Amino acid sequence: MIVMQGIRKEYRMGDNVVAALDGVDIHIKPHEFVSIIGPSGSGKSTLMNIIGCLDTADDGIYRFDGLDITDYTENELATIRGKKIGFVFQQFNLLPKLTAQENVELPLIYQGMSAGKRHKRSREVLDRVGLLERMHHKPTELSGGQQQRVAIARALAGDPSLILADEPTGNLDSKTGAEVMRLFHELHEAGNTIVLITHDAKIAAQTPRAIHIHDGRVLEPMDESEVVI
Repeated sequence: MIVMQGIRKEYRMGDNVVAALDGVDIHIKPHEFVSIIGPSGSGKSTLMNIIGCLDTADDGIYRFDGLDITDYTENELATIRGKKIGFVFQQFNLLPKLTAQENVELPLIYQGMSAGKRHKRSREVLDRVGLLERMHHKPTELSGGQQQRVAIARALAGDPSLILADEPTGNLDSKTGAEVMRLFHELHEAGNTIVLITHDAKIAAQTPRAIHIHDGRVLEPMDESEVVI
């Protein structure tokens, strides 16, 4: 699913050059549930942006879902994001004037799906996250946990190859966060590939595998058999 080899990313801050990622090697197989954990400034947000095709590396090789996207253009990366990646964010990123169903349908509109198919698909995924009865409610009428479930349903709507979750429990209390994590485990058991970005060791401990990142380096060796030739 995801193979990264020698990924480097630098940012210039005045006269200084900061290596956000310094030769990162990662392999994530299809249907895995993996957390990427690191403190603030460790490089995990930069890594998430490259995994999610929101940014590109300065150097290295990136293969995603069987495609070598190392040198893809911004338009090509946008197509990958739209068709193959479902995003879940800490801040939910729901449009306040739209209902839960309309928020879920939004990415399907961009994909050109017909209204009838959009309505059917949005109901399916809202039912999957246990919110079908709240489909006509706007975000302000939903609890934080319910808003995150809507965000997860939106991520699932396009049937993506990867669900990429950025601190998905960060704005939730511990009980609601546990409920969201249970939902991620249910999605994983159903066959979804999930990469969860977190700074919380307790959250990372709940995933079958955790990749630690510190000072732009991944603290997990890559098998020789996974090296891209």
